[in-house]
Amino acid sequence: MPDNYFARYLPLLIHFLLACVVASALVVLSQIIGYRKPTRAKLSPYECGMIPVGDARQRFSVKFYLVAMLFILFDVEAVFLYPWAVVLRRLKMFGFWEMLVYIGIVLVGFFYIWKKGALDWNEPAAGRGGM
Repeated sequence: MPDNYFARYLPLLIHFLLACVVASALVVLSQIIGYRKPTRAKLSPYECGMIPVGDARQRFSVKFYLVAMLFILFDVEAVFLYPWAVVLRRLKMFGFWEMLVYIGIVLVGFFYIWKKGALDWNEPAAGRGGM
């Protein structure tokens, strides 16, 4: 092992230490010279202008989480369109038809969950086909 093996990491160590010093200094300075004037509105749990009513620990409907998971699912599926668009010229017509089949399958899934009412998480579950 050469003598200067760890010397190559010295700039990285200096950068890390400098970042820690700057971050700490900013936090300490904002605590020391920061302007603080607490009011009743600022101390309330919501600063959006709405008066909080009820318990903040209320239960959310499962539909809310279902919509969130479906959003992530379709978002990840949309990410597959970008690499395809980059190499479209090399794939020629085979790649075009392959992506049309992929988009068709995604749309069938989208229309299925739409028809089942999985995207209407704000409405009651009764009378929408069992979901």
